[in-house]
Amino acid sequence: MKKLWTGLAFWVMAALASLFLGAAALSPMELLTGADSAAGRIFLYVRLPRTAACLLAGGALSVAGCVIQNVLANPLASPNIIGVNAGAGLAVTVCCALGCLSGWAMAGAAFGGAFLAVLAVSLAAKWAGGSRTAVILSGVSMNAFLGAMSDAVTDLVPEAAAMSVDFRVGGFGAVVPARLIPAGILILLALGAVLLLHRELEVLSLGEDLARSLGVNARRMRTVFLALAALLCGAAVSFAGLLGFVGLIVPHALRRFAGTECRVLLPLAAIWGGAFVTVCDLLARLAFRPQELNVGILLSALGGPFFLYLLSKRGGGPDA
Repeated sequence: MKKLWTGLAFWVMAALASLFLGAAALSPMELLTGADSAAGRIFLYVRLPRTAACLLAGGALSVAGCVIQNVLANPLASPNIIGVNAGAGLAVTVCCALGCLSGWAMAGAAFGGAFLAVLAVSLAAKWAGGSRTAVILSGVSMNAFLGAMSDAVTDLVPEAAAMSVDFRVGGFGAVVPARLIPAGILILLALGAVLLLHRELEVLSLGEDLARSLGVNARRMRTVFLALAALLCGAAVSFAGLLGFVGLIVPHALRRFAGTECRVLLPLAAIWGGAFVTVCDLLARLAFRPQELNVGILLSALGGPFFLYLLSKRGGGPDA
């Protein structure tokens, strides 16, 4: 319980810092002048949606990383590494090319693309022997293929601007409520479902044979959890772009001091993931102000070396 309250306190502090700090610092006294003031408009139309987007995307991607790592029995798997984010990105690009720009349409399409990508990687890795290396290599291949498909769509339909530099890197500079609200509803529903099913996820992580002996339909629950992870990733990608490594860094950091029990790990991942992305976004905003750095650049700079560290620590054998 102490770990939960500590996480909530940091979550609140990160959110408040994001709301009041930036290219133009705000103070609570300025907001008392009313919503029609310059400070009020910045707070309501820029800072509030952006902070909510950081908290939602960070929590969604972190919990999705925990789920994918447990289901695939691979601690190196994360949404961006195995192609789940790329599948959602391709779906969003196709949506833009077809002119389907509503928040619900883009979030739904992103879920479909993410789900198909994670299923394809799961089946390919199983066909290749199910080793950890097979999962990672399947994901790398999936990322390359889906990235090429996205490039093809944007070349053929230049108006499909979703795969701009900002979207590819990931960031919150262009978040609007019309896209954030539908995706946020889906994220909250998926987070609630994952938390309610934490016991089944715990059992499933022990292996399919043991899960069946304990009365859990392993195949069905595996599909359910992959669908929930895809929904979390797809909804986050629909407004945040292809943010990388959140679902790798946060789960591994939490396991160091919170253990691997899903009942504890999942809510902490939702809280700390949101706070982590919010702090990274704030640093990206403040580092070169008044210019702004996309937070995805900072996350990739942190996540790339972290992934190499995990890879070297676990060795490079066939089952590493």
